[in-house]
Order: sequence, then structure tokens, then C-alpha cells
Amino acid sequence: MADTTPQLRTVNVTRYVTPLREGGSLPAIAEADDGFLYVLKFRGAGQGPKALIADLIGGEIARKLGFKVPELVFANLDEAFGRTEPDEEIQDLLKFSVGLNLALHYLSGSITFDPTVTFVTTEMASKIVWMDALLMNVDRTARNTNMLMFNRELWLIDHGAALYFHHSMENWEEQAKRPFTQIKDHVLLRKASELDAVDTEFKAVLTPEFIQQVVDLIPDAWLTDRSFETEDEQRQIYAKFLNTRLANSNIFVKEAQNARSSLI
Repeated sequence: MADTTPQLRTVNVTRYVTPLREGGSLPAIAEADDGFLYVLKFRGAGQGPKALIADLIGGEIARKLGFKVPELVFANLDEAFGRTEPDEEIQDLLKFSVGLNLALHYLSGSITFDPTVTFVTTEMASKIVWMDALLMNVDRTARNTNMLMFNRELWLIDHGAALYFHHSMENWEEQAKRPFTQIKDHVLLRKASELDAVDTEFKAVLTPEFIQQVVDLIPDAWLTDRSFETEDEQRQIYAKFLNTRLANSNIFVKEAQNARSSLI
């Protein structure tokens, strides 16, 4: 397991290369001033900065748990960046995303994970299912696995649909103790036969100290819920939610085991 304190570099976006796919979020491949290409996630898109928060927390938790995750960076977008963009929709997206965005290193040559082609051990499947149940990640299905094969290794990407509790935080404590029923649609659930062992292992890794380090990474500019008096007050809800969920992991583990039983 990685034991370093999570840190993110900040890069400046220098060139918009191409949108990756159609849809509300319109992520793009972009070049930064360090010479690398990144998959750029815009704060002005779709679900706004909350999707970036989920991606940041999910990605760094995955990295801590030993999964391969492309490097995440804060990507600064200058006010003048989109002025020459001919596409009006993209121009608006760039305008509303001035400031800090989130980007992950572009894995050139990677291919989408195909569960019918690539073998995954029961241990690896159990680890991914456990983490996604913790994060309430609805976006690891057969239709959209959000996993890549790169250099013959499995990489996890895009956790922006996780932690959906933050779209309505009033009852965060109740939501933290809920089973994750959508786990029934997880692409690797059928192979996740080692959830009890993974639960013991991973709970020892995700300490309150580490959870605090991760949520401390969230920029103030992304914490836009005005029902909180301060950004740090809102930031701490994420720490409390995750720690509460970890303390009650038997709930989401049992839900996953029950859902798996119905498949085999």
C-alpha cells in the first residue's frame, strides 16, 4: 500500500486538443505547461465542482489502496484561454471553468477494459467492488467500466459519479449508513468472493488521518454550497461521511454479498 501523504501538482493548461466524447461533462484532452497531455475535467460542466471533488477523493483513495490510477493534477485555466475556440458550447464551458480544474494524466495507447477478454482475480475484483461500495460509485458497470488496460495492467479512472450524497447533504449521516444497492450492477461483482478479507485489510489502511489528508486537498473554490458557513465546514462533511461509512462497512459489504449471491 502507498504510504505517502497525498499531494497534487498544479499545471497550467496551454492547449485544448480535442473533446473526448459527447455529453454533459465534455471532458477533453489538453496539453499543459509541463509538456504532458491530460484528460481535463471542467468545473463548469455538468455536475460542476462536486464531480471534481468526487473524482479527487475517489482517485486518491484508490491510489492509497494500491490500485493503479493516472496522476491527478490541479489544472489552471486562464481567463483568455477559450477566446479563440470556434465551438460556442466549448467556449462557454471554458469560460465557466476559469481557475482550478482537475485533470488526470492521459494514458496514450490504453484500451477500455473488457471483462470478457481480460482476466481479473477474485482478490482484485473484491478489492474494486469493496472500494466502489464505500464510495457509492455508480459508474463501474459493464456498460461503462471506467477501467483501462495500459501496459498490460489494470488502471482505474473517473470517480466523478461517486459520493452522490453530496448533491443533498442535509442527511449525510443517514446516507453514510445506507447499503449501496447499485452494487448489483457492478461489472466485477460476480467474481468478488473475498469481500470479508478485503474489508479487514482496507479498513486498516484508510485511517482517519489519511481521510483528513485527502479532504484537505479539496480547493476552497470547489466548495460552493452556501448552506455552510465556511469552506472547511463543508470539507469536514466529506471526512465525517467517509469515516462513518468505514465504521459501518459491514452494511455495504453485506449488501454486496447478497447481490452477488443472486448472480451465482
